[in-house]
Amino acid sequence: MKTFFSEIRGAIVLTIMLAVVCCGLYPLVVFGFAQVLFPGKANGSLIVDTKGVIRGSSLMGQSFTADKYFHPRPSAAGIGNGYDPTSSGGSNLGPTSKKLADSITQNISDYRAQNGLATNVMVPADAVTASASGLDPHISLRNADLQVARVAKARSLDEAKVRALIQQNTDAADLGFLGDPGVNVLKLNLALDAVK
Repeated sequence: MKTFFSEIRGAIVLTIMLAVVCCGLYPLVVFGFAQVLFPGKANGSLIVDTKGVIRGSSLMGQSFTADKYFHPRPSAAGIGNGYDPTSSGGSNLGPTSKKLADSITQNISDYRAQNGLATNVMVPADAVTASASGLDPHISLRNADLQVARVAKARSLDEAKVRALIQQNTDAADLGFLGDPGVNVLKLNLALDAVK
């Protein structure tokens, strides 16, 4: 009986020690290193405007619908407009889904109408389909380019100025070669708002 209680006591002490190390010390050390080495990323990659107000995260898409803003790709995350970070996810509709095909056809028609495009203009896939998470903050360079005329007209800006802002808010491919460059919609729209 004495051996049994000795082993129970040892197991309890070991459990408490591991809980302190794994649930207390280790997370504190990782948190401390992250705050020192990568404070922006550790705190959510937040974007702060010129007035010091947090406008969002560079890692999360947001809905923009006004003509003076670049529009993000569609989102299936959450009910309504999408972009709900608590309901991140895709539509889970497969390539043979009639609902998906109808949705894409409608999105193509809407995109062309919003941007004053002819019916034969090829629309980029990211302009009419949601990402897997529904929260992708980027659009393709082609998608941004097709929206330039609408945004420039709505803001009474020169298209060259708008294109320069696109270039300034384009993230390069990861490691320089993985994936394609992408335009961060939130950063670009905030840059447009800052233009005098």
